[in-house]
Amino acid sequence: MLHLEEEAARCLLCQDAPCSQACKSGDPARAIRAIRFGNGHLAGRWVAECTDEDLEAAERACIHYDRPIRIKEMLRQTHPLPLPVREGSILSIDFCGIRCENPFFLASSAVCTNYEMVARAFDAGWAGVFYKTICLQEIREVSPRFDACQQEGSADFYAFRNMEQLSENPVDVDFGILRRLKQNYPTKVVVASIMGQTEEQWIELAKKAEEAGVDAVELNFSCPQMRLAGMGSDVGQNPELVLFYTAYVKRNVSIPVIPKMTPNITQINQPATASYFAGADAISAINTIKSVTMGDRAEVSGRKAVSGLSGRAVKPIALRHILEMAQNPIFNGAHGKKVELSGIGGIETWRDALEFIQLGCRNVQVCTAVMQYGYRIIDDLVLGLQNYLAERGLSSLDALVGEEVPNFVTPTDLDRDTMIYPKIDRDRCIGCGRCYVSCMDGGHQAIAFDTVTRQPRIVGTKCVGCHLCRLVCPTGAIGMTRRINKR
Repeated sequence: MLHLEEEAARCLLCQDAPCSQACKSGDPARAIRAIRFGNGHLAGRWVAECTDEDLEAAERACIHYDRPIRIKEMLRQTHPLPLPVREGSILSIDFCGIRCENPFFLASSAVCTNYEMVARAFDAGWAGVFYKTICLQEIREVSPRFDACQQEGSADFYAFRNMEQLSENPVDVDFGILRRLKQNYPTKVVVASIMGQTEEQWIELAKKAEEAGVDAVELNFSCPQMRLAGMGSDVGQNPELVLFYTAYVKRNVSIPVIPKMTPNITQINQPATASYFAGADAISAINTIKSVTMGDRAEVSGRKAVSGLSGRAVKPIALRHILEMAQNPIFNGAHGKKVELSGIGGIETWRDALEFIQLGCRNVQVCTAVMQYGYRIIDDLVLGLQNYLAERGLSSLDALVGEEVPNFVTPTDLDRDTMIYPKIDRDRCIGCGRCYVSCMDGGHQAIAFDTVTRQPRIVGTKCVGCHLCRLVCPTGAIGMTRRINKR
């Protein structure tokens, strides 16, 4: 049987996809995107009326450079009837007292640098934008400015490195864009991201943002590649500067103020706490992680520099920082004021977004996934999260915010008296022996492998329940038994 996610990952996600053009009765490209972005159980709704001839025509039209996507075989494995999108759940949520139609925002970056871009995103269904950071300095970008970490032979990247700085537009042009966006899209949330170098610059930019009619202002304390001292992550790593600049802005505007934290620090709670005492209304986190990539793509005229990493690979780090702030009592109103969280870092699917929300975020910001796949991913972000809410019988997104935080404890408090043995599903095992190799060379030598029958076997007397075998199995043939006391 074809592995759906694996085959969907091969799809080039074409613009104006030839496969859908060739299909008379459905939209196979949309169905494949649903699989790719976490809604495989709903993919059948876009090909429910398709005949085998329709799907064969779609497959013949595929322009994949290697071999056509096995469209017919893949989509015939989806649910034979279109599963209904469950009704009754809405994704609207308040953030800093502002009503958002859903929790999905564009992050301050290359994906939102002019009016036309943001307008298209709003039309597609994005709830808001943290517009690309505005500053008073001249910005002169390098070329090339991006690099990516990719698996050999794949167009997708699991990590993305950029040397881009702030908006290159004149200040008045950017604030004019923000004013137009708010006038033409009054129900969307428009946040101005700003960066100053002195107290006077922070105040000037914040006032201009408020005069433009934006809903809130984000203070970029975290860009990792500023060429001028005293800006970007130089500020975010200094709690005293975070305190002062946040307080300056709060005293001079009446709209919500949202400092943006850097991950390039040992303890994010230090600058975050400074933001709290300065009166911040929310915190954005995280910005990109300082990093180095090698090779020709990372060069600018033969030279290289440290710059910011984003993409799927940074999500666990971003979640760790969000959790640390969510566990900080002062952010939960322990001292009278609650500071809300906006999550950023490696979000591609609705499940990624859900993880940030379950750790306390009231919205999420997306950049790298949009750079790869376009604004259209909002369709599956909204569809998946809305359906998840309905499946759980929840009518409001608020019920998910922070629900997982109580489940996190210190390593000392974890259960160390019980274990779970892995269990091999013989029907799904193909006999590749990957579990055996990993257990022998990286585990506890607790798997035996019969080279004649090509069948692995768990050796219970040696197994410690680490579950490395389950993680490396390519077919998902290794599951779990029930938890028992250790011998």
